Amino acid sequence: MSNNVVEKKIFAMATDPIYIGTGGYTIGRVDNTIVRDPITNIPKIPGSSLAGTWRYYVAMELQSKFKDEYKKDLQKRKDKSLEDLFENPKDWMKNFDGNRYARIKCAGQDDEANKTFEDSEMSNTGHCGRCIVCKAFGFAKKDISNQGMLFFSDLNILFFPVFTYKGTKWITTVSKLKEIGIQEKAPSENKIKIKGDVKHLNLGWLYLEVERQHNIKDDKLKDFDFENFKLTSDDVIIVPEDLFSHIVNSNLEVRTSVSIDPITGAAKEGALFTSEAIPRGTIFYGEIRGFKRVDSDLPDLGLVFNALDDTKDFYETLGIGGMTTRGFGRLKINLI
Repeated sequence: MSNNVVEKKIFAMATDPIYIGTGGYTIGRVDNTIVRDPITNIPKIPGSSLAGTWRYYVAMELQSKFKDEYKKDLQKRKDKSLEDLFENPKDWMKNFDGNRYARIKCAGQDDEANKTFEDSEMSNTGHCGRCIVCKAFGFAKKDISNQGMLFFSDLNILFFPVFTYKGTKWITTVSKLKEIGIQEKAPSENKIKIKGDVKHLNLGWLYLEVERQHNIKDDKLKDFDFENFKLTSDDVIIVPEDLFSHIVNSNLEVRTSVSIDPITGAAKEGALFTSEAIPRGTIFYGEIRGFKRVDSDLPDLGLVFNALDDTKDFYETLGIGGMTTRGFGRLKINLI
C-alpha cells in the first residue's frame, strides 16, 4: 500500500436489526428486501450508506459546537479565531481553519452545485467546500470539484448469530477469518467445527455433524469486545463456505408491519407487509482508507480520523439505514 494511504479497520456489531432496503418490493418470502452482495447473495451494509451517515454525523457535531451567535451568521465568523467561534472545540474542529465556513448543508447533497467556489464562501446554502466535512468526504461546484480524502468499503458479515440448542452461536468461514488474520482449516462438506464435546448441532433448521474443534484463541477476538458484549472462541462455529449464505439468509429477521387507519384505529385493509433485516448481534468488518495531505488546503489525515472516531457513537443512537424510528438501525463501532 502507498505511503500516502492510511487504512483503518472497522468492526461493528448490530444492536438493532439493520434494514438497508433495495428500494422496491418483491414477490416472495418478504415484501421489502435488503441489499445483498451480487456474487455471494449475503446481506451487507453498503459503503455508500456508511459514508453518507458518517458525513452527516460529523457535520452535525461540528455545527453543535458553534456558539449561538455564529450558528447562522457566517459573516460574523470571518475575522474571528476558531477558539472564539466554538464552545469547547475538539482538536479536529479548532485546528483546521476551513471549519469557520462550515454549515449543516455540508452534510447532505449540495443544493447549490451550480454556484462557483468563490460565490459559495459566505452562502448559507450548499456545500462550503472548505470545512473538514467537504474536504474529507468530497464536494463539487460549478468550477471546481474535489474527491474526498476518505474511501469506505462495504461492511460485510464476519460473525452471524444463529440459534442452537446450546444457545446463540456465531457462524463464520475460514475465508472470513483470514480477512482478520486468523488461519484455520475448512471443515469437510456439510460438517462444522466448534469447541466443546458436541457431535451434532442445529443451526436454525439445519442439523449438522461436528467434525472437530477449531483452534481459535480468545486473544484473536479482542477487537470484537463491544460494550456489554464479548465474543469468545466458545461462541464461534466455522461452517463450509457453500453453506454460509444459506444459513444467513434462512435466519434473517422478518418483521410484519401494518398501516393503521387514523379514523378507525384499526389496521388498513390490504396494508400488511413484511420486511427482512440483518439480526441484532451480527458482527461486520470493513475498512476505511484515507489519503494523507498532499495539499496545504487539506486537513491533516489524523484530524479527519479523529473526527470519525469522535462521532461514531451517533450510530448507537441514530443508527443507519431505514425504519430507524421502528427499532432498526443501531450499531456499535470499533475503529482499529
